Amino acid sequence: MSGTNDQTRSEVEKKVVVQRGLWYEEFETGVLYLHRPGRTITEADNVLFTTLTMNTQALHLDAAFSDAQPPFHQRLVNSMFTLSTLVGLSVTQLTQGTIVGNLGFGEIAFPKPLFHGDTLYAESEVLEKRESKSRPGEGIVTFSHVGRNQHGDIVATATRKTMVRKRPEGEDQ
Repeated sequence: MSGTNDQTRSEVEKKVVVQRGLWYEEFETGVLYLHRPGRTITEADNVLFTTLTMNTQALHLDAAFSDAQPPFHQRLVNSMFTLSTLVGLSVTQLTQGTIVGNLGFGEIAFPKPLFHGDTLYAESEVLEKRESKSRPGEGIVTFSHVGRNQHGDIVATATRKTMVRKRPEGEDQ
């Protein structure tokens, strides 16, 4: 019987870790976050996103057309899908459950294209942070996001301003 009590006691005393993003106080400017795993982009991903968003650009949908178009001679991954995936890859590590919302994006660029079968890797740096002047308990964090393909080539960059919750009182560090 005491073995059962010991087991119950150890189960009660187990440390619990909940996956979440970072509270405002945990962000530090200049820190670089590498988000892993990456995401291999398939033809199905590209066609579904492109059609869901009503983007009828032949460079995303028409293989025969794209194959004949220099300089790439193949379909390109929709750049809005690339941007969405770049930000999405950062969520678990940075903002899962702690973000209030995105305030805006700026300086978005796509220096090289992604193609079907490429893998997108993301990294984010905290550029700046400040407490919200109008919303106590929240702060504004600005990120620089960089997306690289499996060869290390930069395929997307963006800055993003977010509203993030401060650590609630009583929340363990």
